[in-house]
Amino acid sequence: MDQTKYLLSESDMPRQWYNIVADLPVPPAPVLHPGTGQPIGPADLAPLFPMALILQEVSSDRYIPIPEEVLAIYRLWRPTPLFRAHALERALETPAKIFYKYEGVSPAGSHKPNTAVAQVYYNKQEGVKRIATETGAGQWGSALAFACSLFGLEAKIYMVKASYYQKPYRRSLMEVWGGSVTPSPSTETNAGRSVLAQDPDSPGSLGIAISEAVEDAASREDTKYSLGSVLNHVLMHQTIIGEEALKQLEMADAYPDVVIGCAGGGSNFAGIAFPFVREKLTAGKPTRIIAVEPAAAPSLTRGTYAYDFGDTVGMTPLVKMHTLGHQFVPDPIHAGGLRYHGMAPLVSLLYEQGIIEARAYTQNPCFAAAVQFARTEGIVPAPESSHAIRAAIDEALAAKEAGERRTILFNLSGHGHFDLAAYDAYLGGKLEDFDYPPERVAAALAGLPKV
Repeated sequence: MDQTKYLLSESDMPRQWYNIVADLPVPPAPVLHPGTGQPIGPADLAPLFPMALILQEVSSDRYIPIPEEVLAIYRLWRPTPLFRAHALERALETPAKIFYKYEGVSPAGSHKPNTAVAQVYYNKQEGVKRIATETGAGQWGSALAFACSLFGLEAKIYMVKASYYQKPYRRSLMEVWGGSVTPSPSTETNAGRSVLAQDPDSPGSLGIAISEAVEDAASREDTKYSLGSVLNHVLMHQTIIGEEALKQLEMADAYPDVVIGCAGGGSNFAGIAFPFVREKLTAGKPTRIIAVEPAAAPSLTRGTYAYDFGDTVGMTPLVKMHTLGHQFVPDPIHAGGLRYHGMAPLVSLLYEQGIIEARAYTQNPCFAAAVQFARTEGIVPAPESSHAIRAAIDEALAAKEAGERRTILFNLSGHGHFDLAAYDAYLGGKLEDFDYPPERVAAALAGLPKV
C-alpha cells in the first residue's frame, strides 16, 4: 500500500482552540429564551452547563487556551495523522492530490473525544457528579462515557432508538466505560412518553433524545447536560483538527483548494473547516469549503434559515440555524450521527453568507465511495464520514475531467468497525435510499416558533 503519513510531534500539538466568532463578517444572531423570546444570558444556561463552558459559548476571543489536564489526555491519541491517499488517486486516475485527516485513532474511534474530554473536565471542575446527554450513532455517547470514566463522573446516555438497535456494540462500548444507555424515545421522561403517546413505533431522532437528556439534567441537582455538536463551544473544541492539518499540510508543501467534511450538527465539519475559513477570511485564501449532508436530513441544502428549537419537544433555547423543523424526524439512515433536523448556528451563518458550500447525498453512493476507499486506503470509514469521501471522490473526478491539479482535504471523522451491519446491507443490495421528504418537512416547518 502506497501512503504518505504526516505526523506531528506532541510538542507541535496546538495549545489553543480557535473561536471563529472573532473573524465572522457579521455577528451571530442572539440566542433566545424559549419562554420569553428574549436574548438569554449566562444565568439562563447555568442549570444545564458549567460556567466555564457558558463563557466559552458567548466568547468573542479568537483563541481559548486548552487546559493542561485536557492536553494530557489528548496526548493519548493526538496529534492525529494526515495521510496522502496515493492509492485512491491512482484508482480514480485523477491528477488531484487527496489528503485526509484521520480522527478514528481516538479511543472512542472518532473525533468526538476532542470535546467530550474538555466538557467533562469543566464539569468536574465545577463539582458536577453526573452528565446526561443524547447520542445518534453512538460515537458521541461512547466519547462521553470514555471521558466520564477518566474523570469519575456518571454518564446517562439517551441513544436514538433506530441506532440503539442498528449498532448494539456502540451501546456495549458505552457500557464498558460505565455509561448507562437508554433507547430514545423512552418511558423515563415526560418528553419521551409524549412522543411515544403520538407514535409508539417512533424510531427516535437526535431532537427527541436531546429533549430527554435536557429534561433529565434539569430535574436533578447533581446533573448537567452535555451536547456533542451544534453549540459554539463544541465546535471550538474540535478546531484542533484543522489547526493540526494546517501544520501537516505545510510539511507536505501543500495547501487545499477544497476542504470537505460531513455535516449533521456541524462538529467534525467545523473541526476541519473553521481554521481554513479563518485563512479564507483573514488571509484571502481562495479555498472552497464544502459541508456534506444526507439527503434524508438536508438542513443546509433544503432547510429554512430561521429561529428554531434544538430539540423536538421545545425545551432548549431558540437558535437561528438552517432547520427542517424541530418536529421533523429523519428516516433511519445508517449515518445516525447526521440524522438531525438542524445545523450549528455558526455553520448555518457561514453558509448563509456564501463562505461555505453544501451538498447532499443518499446512502448508496456514499457506501460505494466508502467501499472504494476501504479497498484502496485500507480504512473502513464510519457511514457519516462516507459522505465526505463521496464528495472528495467527486471533486477528484471533476479535476480529472477538467485536467486540473486540484488539492483536496477531507476529514475522516471516524472508523466504521461498529457499522458493519450497514456494510452488510449495502453489499447485499438491501440498503435503502431515503431522499428529501418535502411533505413531512413542510409539516414540521409549519410548527416553527414565531419570533
